Amino acid sequence: MVTSTHETSHRIFQDHPEVLAPVFEALGLPPPLKAIVEAITPDATEIRPLERRVDTVLKVEPSEGDGFLLAIEAQTRRAPDKGATWAYYVSYLCAKFDLPVLLVAVCRNRPTATWAAGPFECRVGPWATQVTRPFVLGPDTVPRITDESEVARQPALATLSAVVHSESQDIAAILELLARGMRTFDKATAKYWSEWVEIGLEDTPARETWRELEKMVITYFPGKGTVFEEAYYDGKAKGEAKGEAKGVLRILELRGLPVSDDVRERITTCTDLARMDDWLDRAGTVERAEDLFDEEEPEQPGRE
Repeated sequence: MVTSTHETSHRIFQDHPEVLAPVFEALGLPPPLKAIVEAITPDATEIRPLERRVDTVLKVEPSEGDGFLLAIEAQTRRAPDKGATWAYYVSYLCAKFDLPVLLVAVCRNRPTATWAAGPFECRVGPWATQVTRPFVLGPDTVPRITDESEVARQPALATLSAVVHSESQDIAAILELLARGMRTFDKATAKYWSEWVEIGLEDTPARETWRELEKMVITYFPGKGTVFEEAYYDGKAKGEAKGEAKGVLRILELRGLPVSDDVRERITTCTDLARMDDWLDRAGTVERAEDLFDEEEPEQPGRE
């Protein structure tokens, strides 16, 4: 089943191959930015009968040495049949493209990462005909981002790090640092990477933590009542009030009640959500549109 974590892995390695730096460093290869990296078809289906598709397949031509393929798989938990499937991917891609294949498994917790490292063997008695050993990008191989400036310098790697460590005990601190680091981005860039993080965190508890922290990316001093923060929340409130104003007017119109220009202006310019909620509740029962405001009029002297 394709999940958000799969989708993040599928896209981030294609769009930002610099996140493969830990793999290249471990293998003693030149940095990925010095290599030509291009996506090729992930389809590993034979003529028919069973469809097989790798999450991502990249062809890498290093600045030094021979080219190879990267087959990248996102794995969120152990899967009994995965060893055989991965062995098939490696054999098929190697035969089809006549290039060596490096299988990379992206895991977000240590038990899965330990299992995914294999080796997965096709064995008869003492003899292993084929052995599959994925390179794992997981909590032990992808470093935590501990410096805000690193977020600005390597946003793709910082994003991958947050996803890989999403089930760690200190994920809240990791995400908080990531949010602080993103404050240096312009609005469009911050939104771009914020969405990468949110999608990659998928259904983990960390996703809700990140949704709250995203507000930190919008304002430099959350909770301090700055102009930027007030503008953000004021704009949000006005948007909600505008929607409720349309609802109030629509109810009045459906009931055939005349709505004067003064009433319409008073409703559409109101930004008080509590008051708007009250009008919305009463719009279905008042006899005149003007009666919406009756309870707001100050009490006159001598009236009981």
